[in-house]
Amino acid sequence: MKYIDDFRDGALARGLASAIAAEVQPGREYRLMEFCGGHTHAISRYGIADLLPPSIRLIHGPGCPVCVLPIGRIDQAIRLALDRGAILCTYADTLRVPASGKLTLQKAKAQGADVRMIYSTADALAIARAQPGREVVFLAIGFETTTPPTAVAVIQAAAEGLKNFSVLCNHVLTPAAMHAILNVAQGVRLDGFIGPAHVSTVIGSAPYEPFPRDYGKPVVIAGFEPLDVMRAIQMLIRQINEGRAEVENEFTRAVTRAGNRKAQVLVERVFELRDAFEWRGLGTVPHSALRLRDEYARFDAERKFAVSYVAVPDHKACECAAILRGEKRPEECKIFATACTPETPIGSCMVSSEGACAAHYSYGRFRSAA
Repeated sequence: MKYIDDFRDGALARGLASAIAAEVQPGREYRLMEFCGGHTHAISRYGIADLLPPSIRLIHGPGCPVCVLPIGRIDQAIRLALDRGAILCTYADTLRVPASGKLTLQKAKAQGADVRMIYSTADALAIARAQPGREVVFLAIGFETTTPPTAVAVIQAAAEGLKNFSVLCNHVLTPAAMHAILNVAQGVRLDGFIGPAHVSTVIGSAPYEPFPRDYGKPVVIAGFEPLDVMRAIQMLIRQINEGRAEVENEFTRAVTRAGNRKAQVLVERVFELRDAFEWRGLGTVPHSALRLRDEYARFDAERKFAVSYVAVPDHKACECAAILRGEKRPEECKIFATACTPETPIGSCMVSSEGACAAHYSYGRFRSAA
């Protein structure tokens, strides 16, 4: 198959669903976590779960970068924009993540903060060049996929001598979160992982090898299209049936074992591991996020403005934390699709289209009701 339409072919999907059903062993349950938010969206959008036998349970993981941001990190950005007068630049979904005091970055903008939605780190650099008398802060979020562009921006700012540009760094790491899921979420039984696509194009498949070796959990890296995901599920079912635990790569057209070494070198040049970082749903996870190295400290907004991080508990009625750990489904939250909707999100899982709640709200809630 060469074209996107080939990976969305309904007849092929039905045939693959029949093949998966034929491989399912009677009386056995298969609990598979898709880590990536893009996979969560695809599973809901294309109704993949409806094509599978009931014994295959797809469990949503903490793979949405907007969803895992804790409230305190958004509070930091709001303080920089409102109290310090910085131009705060970030990606669109981040503007709507609920923070303390019923605020969001979008509402802070309505109160006079200079908050700007951008499409790339190059946009933030352009604003800094055009506004030399203003401090420009880029609120950087995301997994390993979005980290290299931030590294490039910092290197470029250093080369140009931009003194008014800095990064509020919230880049987090996929393997560390997978370890946390297996170690923290003791109530969630998993038989295997559907490995992320975009992240794996950067880091490669090698970083997942500890999960079969140390935990006995197979990992199959999958592309984002529906047939990609279904084929990965079939590969996981075969491993489980055969008593194997390995890293396999369904997404061979984009992912290698070594990954993108050029991107990795850029990241290693600019960033280092944080000792610990708080995730929504997982709590404080050691060595799970990045910060700028000392030689780039002048571009680190946390150090430049001495803006401290303060942990803030989630809304009492919100089940985002349990959903991100795989302990609950979106429809098991009491405020899902009532008080909490994509237009009025109370939890971060309802903000981004990659969030489990937003995906289920858009594509799955009526099927669940039926």
